Order: sequence, then C-alpha cells, then structure tokens
Amino acid sequence: MSFNIAIDGPAGAGKSTIARAAARSLGFLYVDTGAMYRAIALHLLRNHVEAENTDKIEGLLADMTIRIAYSGGEQQIILNGENVTSQLRREEVGNMASKSSAIPKVREKLLQLQRDIARDNDVIMDGRDIGTYVLPNADVKVYLTASVEERANRRCLELKEKGIDADIEKIEQDIRTRDFQDMNRSIAPLKQAEDAVVIDSSRMSIPEVMDKIVDAFQESLKLKG
Repeated sequence: MSFNIAIDGPAGAGKSTIARAAARSLGFLYVDTGAMYRAIALHLLRNHVEAENTDKIEGLLADMTIRIAYSGGEQQIILNGENVTSQLRREEVGNMASKSSAIPKVREKLLQLQRDIARDNDVIMDGRDIGTYVLPNADVKVYLTASVEERANRRCLELKEKGIDADIEKIEQDIRTRDFQDMNRSIAPLKQAEDAVVIDSSRMSIPEVMDKIVDAFQESLKLKG
C-alpha cells in the first residue's frame, strides 16, 4: 500500500525545493503537479491562445499528451513527445498556468494521471490543491507558506543568479495577483486542508522545514501502527 504526502501552498513558498529534498531523503517519488499545469500553459502560449478562450483550449487539450518521466531521480515533463522541463519556469508560463488551471477541463486532463501515480507509488506531491482535492486521503498533509515579501525576494534572487534582470516590485505584484487567482478560482481553489500541518518558511532554513515534514511522516507511521 502506497504512502502519500501532500504539500500545498502559494507560489514561491518553496514547495518544489522542499518536496524534492524530502522525497530524496525518504526514498519517495517526487511529483510536481505545478509543472504539469505549466506544460499545458506552455502549449497554450505556443498556440497563441488566451486563457479566456475556453472553447479553443478544450480543443487543444483533446490532441495534447502529457506524461512524466524520471531521469536521475528528477521529474521530467514530456509534452507531445518533447521534454519541455527546462522551459517551464519562465514567468509568462507561470502566469498563464495560474489562469488556465482554473478551467475544469484542464484540471480534469491531469487529475487521473496524478491519482494513478499516487496509487502505485510512495509519493510526495506538491501543488495548490493536493491535500484538499487531488489526494484528500493523503497520509500527511502540509500547507507550506511564506510572506509575499519573502517569496518575492526569493524569486528575485533566483532570477539574478540566472543573469536575468528582476524588478522586485513587479514580482511582488505578480505574486499577489497569482495568490488571488489561485485562492478564488471556482474549481479546487488554493486553501489549507483542515488536517494539514502548517509551516511558515519565511524565517526557516530548508533543513528546518525538512525536519518538520519528516516529523509529521514519522508521527503518521506511528498512528498507522
């Protein structure tokens, strides 16, 4: 029987970094659901489709294939046979993903794939609605958050390390906009599951956050007996 850990939270809270590290530590499979939604967003951008054009989007979804592969333990996203993993962190892709992920058909496209992976593997899965919608019966649920200012600062540093100019005020505004969109969409909005462990990472190191997740995992194992 598989063991599932769900990590939810807003953009820039450190979900992917923490989930990837925790999965490596525990020997679990890491599933980044946000990357799947970004792949759909990339496909829409490539086809010059606006997020409001739901009819056109549904038509594109019918002919689109997304699958997950793993290389060296790292998740790779394959879109229509092409590995697009390296293209998914662009700002415009993230913004489009926040809009398009509110479309029911987009979520339906990925939901069963995500649940099938969790059914067959011990996974740490991160996203916006894992503990509340995708895996409501997950053994451990974590809501990882951080202040808008801290999340913007992290994103700014990330871009500068890549040699990309960054306007921290614009980044902050983009984060606030994405938070609003994610928390107010009609289908599976971002929210804290009632039984989630809440971790504010604003002033915490990665090892400190990791320790809290591992503690929650060990406590769950005790309860399962």
